[in-house]
Amino acid sequence: MQGAIKRFWPAVAWAILILILTGVPGTYFPEVETFWEWLTPDKIVHMGIFGVQVFLILLGFDPQYLAGKNRYVVVIGAAIVTILYGLITELLQHFVFIGRDGNMFDFLADAAGALLGLLAYYLLKIRNTVAKMNIE
Repeated sequence: MQGAIKRFWPAVAWAILILILTGVPGTYFPEVETFWEWLTPDKIVHMGIFGVQVFLILLGFDPQYLAGKNRYVVVIGAAIVTILYGLITELLQHFVFIGRDGNMFDFLADAAGALLGLLAYYLLKIRNTVAKMNIE
């Protein structure tokens, strides 16, 4: 159990940081009227922080889970947890945090970031882990 805590503390610390940052009153961002206007620096930040979140969750798992038959369950589970966390932060911004406004486009950026984090993890880690197992 203590080993799991050590492996997942970066993901938990990052999740706490996300919650703090999404709860702090921010500056007003103009309303987005079209799909193509949604890709603003704010949305790129959302994609980045939630991409890092899913990446850190996956780093917490032992390589054996991510190289075995059930790796897709772990990977998809990490994405779902991260996407749901993005939804929760947007709902908290809308209904609870003062000076914040939850936004559907922010949630979509959170989800896109989670998927990009999966892609980054796959490209950097899973491919290398599977290659090492095949060599041995």
